[in-house]
Amino acid sequence: MTSVIDDEAPLTEESKELANVPMDKLAKVYRRMAARIQELTQGYENEVEEIKRQQDTVKIALKDQMLALGVSSVRTDQGTVVLSTKTRYNTQDWDSSKTFVLQHEAVDLLEKRIAQTNMSTFLEENPGLVPPGLNSVSEYAISVRKPTK
Repeated sequence: MTSVIDDEAPLTEESKELANVPMDKLAKVYRRMAARIQELTQGYENEVEEIKRQQDTVKIALKDQMLALGVSSVRTDQGTVVLSTKTRYNTQDWDSSKTFVLQHEAVDLLEKRIAQTNMSTFLEENPGLVPPGLNSVSEYAISVRKPTK
């Protein structure tokens, strides 16, 4: 996608060829393409989910065997199987967690990601106040909806 500030997106040879096709026909083709993408994506996702389900069953069998043997790794002809412990953290009290982070100056406990909607709202409510290093990219977006009846 082309980044846009005040300029128009450059026309490709393909888009120049389509420039004279009526918009209703382009919208129809676009919707057909979107439907086909959705159909292909759903088929792919269903197949991947089934394979992941089967893979989880195999993982459980591997884990059970390793726990029964009391080992953390097993070397096989097909590869080394490693049993490890993964710990994940979450909170049910964000207000207290934010207070904790601020009190202990432990900002590194948080992941590096900007909440897009919150940042947009902050910038609208605080014109002229921009966090250092903040970048923004605006792009034109096209969506084609089904006609209303």
